[in-house]
Amino acid sequence: MSQVFHEIEKKIISSLKENPKQTMEKLEESTSLSSDQIRRGVEWLRLKELANVSESITILFSLGKNGLEAFEKGLPERRLLDLLKDGPKKLQDLQKELGSIFGPAMGLARKNNWIESNNDQLSLKNSSANLPGEITLKTIGKNKLSKIELDESDLSSLLKRPDFIVQDEIKSKEISLTDNAKSIEISDSTGAIDVTAKAPQVYVARTHPLKDTIDEIREIFVTLGFSEILGSMSQPSFWNFDALFTPQDHPARELQDTFYLDGISAKKIGTPDQIKKVSASHKQGWRYLWDIHEARKMVLRTHTTCVTIKHLAETKPDEARVFSVGRVFRNEKVSYKHLVEFNQIEGVVVGKNTTLRDLMGIQKEFYKRIGITKIKFWPTFFPYTEPSLQTMVYNDRLGKWVELFGMGIFRPEVTKPLGIKKPVLAWGGGIERIAMLKYDLDDVREFYNNNLNWLRSATKCQ
Repeated sequence: MSQVFHEIEKKIISSLKENPKQTMEKLEESTSLSSDQIRRGVEWLRLKELANVSESITILFSLGKNGLEAFEKGLPERRLLDLLKDGPKKLQDLQKELGSIFGPAMGLARKNNWIESNNDQLSLKNSSANLPGEITLKTIGKNKLSKIELDESDLSSLLKRPDFIVQDEIKSKEISLTDNAKSIEISDSTGAIDVTAKAPQVYVARTHPLKDTIDEIREIFVTLGFSEILGSMSQPSFWNFDALFTPQDHPARELQDTFYLDGISAKKIGTPDQIKKVSASHKQGWRYLWDIHEARKMVLRTHTTCVTIKHLAETKPDEARVFSVGRVFRNEKVSYKHLVEFNQIEGVVVGKNTTLRDLMGIQKEFYKRIGITKIKFWPTFFPYTEPSLQTMVYNDRLGKWVELFGMGIFRPEVTKPLGIKKPVLAWGGGIERIAMLKYDLDDVREFYNNNLNWLRSATKCQ
């Protein structure tokens, strides 16, 4: 059959007729097209049911730190057997010679009945030309090889040993023509629209990338069964600090860290019972005379936890899932990772049998839905939670773990004075940090620079 095709499609079809199965990279070489042209051309042919695209994953094996050392010096057990070739040796001398690998070498040698001991001496009982794993070490060397190139049983002995083998997943796409495409006759006349020709640029209105991130986070927590609560950006120190068991002489309450509203004090900061019990908690826990005038000072909130704790104190729920999203303020020097005002997500779960494991599960699900899969939790310290954890997520572009959310269980000194009787799981963190990961930014100020080039080019779906 005869059809009219774009020049890109023609080149791809012609190349695949000569070589029926090719990867995207091979097609680039055989057609002299760019990677973007190949991608678009293959997609056009696929939509016309003229091309098949099959994805495959190849696992490549290379030597890790311990594997490379064994490749250069020999397996620990081989080095032990070599030392015994010339006759029995004392355990003390062998340990001195082999150092840290003496233990693993002894364990494997005894397990395989290669050695025998007599008092404080070891002697060679039997050996083998190739110990388990040696063939794999020699075959891989300093290369990366697929499983088909290796002895599977010999490889398996090294996979069980730490840092001997590194596995890398290589994803590839293979392109082939469908049966319909194989009978196509390529015509020299195109008559087709040049879809690669430049078109006038039109910049349509769109929401800000940071707003997109906030909306996505809000939607995730709503779908997880949480309700959003709101609160004022200006708060009495009582709810911002005192109710959260932050002592009145804490550095975070100094002018260099917190923005105070000059000359303004809150007339009502809580019920008399709440004030009395919070005061008693501070006196007992921090051993100082609590000052109500300090608690009345108005601040620009330094976190959104003040909104949450006030909500819990007023409602005293037996069970609750709530979160708040909003702007917070810190008197910090502006840098690539710090701003004087930024957005924060904070939430709590209240329940009879809630545990730290539940909190970790919630965090994992949240990160999964936002596209972050490599996470871990580190124990840490936060003033109003105990125990406390720091969430670490892996940044593939930077190649390192970075801090994200803080989390923990509210201390009894926080909940009891306010009449909250059930355990409260809490977490919070800066939204800009998540947005920086999503948009591959190194400088948080980029969100507020009004750089139209970046705003127009930022992909909406990350």
